[in-house]
Amino acid sequence: MTEALIHKTAENSGDTAAPASVPPVASPASAVSAEVPLSSGDVEAAVHAIADRSRHAARRMAIANRGWKDRALRAVGAALQEGTAAILSANAKDVAAGKANGTSAAMLDRLTLTEARIAGLVAALENLAGLPDPVGNVVRGQTLPNGLRLRQVNVPMGVVAAIYEARPNVTVDIAGLALKSGNAVILRGGSAAEATNEVLVRILREALESVGLPADAVQTVDQYGRAGANVLMRARGRVDVLIPRGGRELIQTVVTNSAVPVIETGEGNVHIFIDETASEDMAVEILLNAKTQRPSVCNTVETLLVHSGSTVLPAVAAALSKAGVRLHADERVRASLPASIQSEPATDEDWGTEYMDLDLAVAMVDSLDEAVKHIRTWSTGHTEAILTNDLSNAERFIAEVDSAAVIVNASTRFTDGGELGLGAEVGISTQKLHARGPMGLTELTTTKWIVQGEGQVRA
Repeated sequence: MTEALIHKTAENSGDTAAPASVPPVASPASAVSAEVPLSSGDVEAAVHAIADRSRHAARRMAIANRGWKDRALRAVGAALQEGTAAILSANAKDVAAGKANGTSAAMLDRLTLTEARIAGLVAALENLAGLPDPVGNVVRGQTLPNGLRLRQVNVPMGVVAAIYEARPNVTVDIAGLALKSGNAVILRGGSAAEATNEVLVRILREALESVGLPADAVQTVDQYGRAGANVLMRARGRVDVLIPRGGRELIQTVVTNSAVPVIETGEGNVHIFIDETASEDMAVEILLNAKTQRPSVCNTVETLLVHSGSTVLPAVAAALSKAGVRLHADERVRASLPASIQSEPATDEDWGTEYMDLDLAVAMVDSLDEAVKHIRTWSTGHTEAILTNDLSNAERFIAEVDSAAVIVNASTRFTDGGELGLGAEVGISTQKLHARGPMGLTELTTTKWIVQGEGQVRA
């Protein structure tokens, strides 16, 4: 999203029906492939109509029991398997267009689907089906002295919207989580993945209908391009929560301009600190995994901090260099590396960069305090890790680092909904209100207070 997303629009709120002047539009199941040339007023009316249909669908989803929702998830999984060839064919078109447009390698990796990645999506849906239903879960309860019986229970958000870019897997992840948590979802997946998302949205809607749930529980505004995203962000009262997922520009545009409540997912300027007690074998294995397994994702390490008393740096740097990682190192690190290991001087820009590629900033520090200070200065609050054999260092790091996830002696790649047993994730929230860290099923619910009495009145 390189151009302004917001247009001045008249804002309608509430749960009203679509106005009679709504222009005819293509079916939501197949209307992704081309932006419809409509006036701003027509786009507003059309997106509001989509949101209103979502609200009606959300009412049905809210009362669907676990068995019904789990059947829908498994139906989606089976349909994805059956439609793998069609999905990959559409995705190949998107990837080819991305290459022709000069899309970065990191973005192309996020855009690309393979048979293995589709199988992973199917497995994630199966995992979701096996998880407890969060709806109706009692957060707390008690009987008050006056005899009133009090419960606070989880209930669906209602209509969840998501704006994201070049990540067709997110289409399935968010839809699956929304369905299991009893919500309806409106998707804006971006032009880079429009062919893939067209197929995925059609599969999702057909699978819902096959088990008797409303197809309108999954809709898209992709057919209305950026203008549709603008209206979606202003649809307060029709959309209950909006989740942006992507790069800094997209996220900040949504956070700054949305009238709908936003759960902010943050970029991942992720750090690993190796203290003077960490073992060489563990450091090498973890750094290789955290940097090279999939460098384009947000839980990949971007900055390595090494204690000046550690002896593992040459081995770690050699292993990373052999794996193709480009080191951006400070003067002390460069002076301590053998001549055979190439690096380039690090700048302040490197400390603040989420590379999303095979690049790594490396700095030497003299203490845990200095490492924590560096992290506080440059971190985006996503994930930080310490490698150590000193329990007190581990406990101090946990207590003093203020990020959504803090990891001891393990790869930062574990900050992931699937890896942490959530089935999947909508994103990694780096804010502190409502949700923080991987956002799974419970994070797509809110709560309702239920008070039951026998005629009590307040004195």
